Amino acid sequence: MKKDPMEWNSPSRTSPSRHQNHGYFQITGVVGHGDQRGRLLGFPTANIAIPHSGVHNGVWAGTVHLGPQNRRSLYVAAVSIGERPTYYARGQSLLEANLLDYSGDLYGQTVMVTLHTLIRPQRKFAGTSELVDQIQDDVASVRNWAVQAGLGGYLRAEQETDYLLSNPSGAGRP
Repeated sequence: MKKDPMEWNSPSRTSPSRHQNHGYFQITGVVGHGDQRGRLLGFPTANIAIPHSGVHNGVWAGTVHLGPQNRRSLYVAAVSIGERPTYYARGQSLLEANLLDYSGDLYGQTVMVTLHTLIRPQRKFAGTSELVDQIQDDVASVRNWAVQAGLGGYLRAEQETDYLLSNPSGAGRP
């Protein structure tokens, strides 16, 4: 197997690593603490500090694997990569993954993020409300992508819709 020339060297377990797999970028790293802005905006994120990577800055439709390799859980995610220009003139490059329909604490956990398709480039917004409106659109785009990619079963809303369509009376609901 040919080594990706842009693969990050990973001198410690806390450094992210990245490689290209079947045309998709995969980034593995340890979730660290951020400024918790995503949580305040209603879109909590798993943050991984990354060096400038050669991966296009922007918002991606992605998936995130949690847990050990033999028992991983998969989540669909809206993933932002960049320097967060709305709040910082020149910030640290950061991967922020909003795992759709996930609740829990990921701090200190190793996650593998796969970037599937670029939704839009990174841009600076006039303010927080404009950014929140765009994030809502981004999440809707990622949900649509997931359904089209056959990953709708990993979305809580999709599972609920499928259940109601297959059992309209709601009988036997948990």
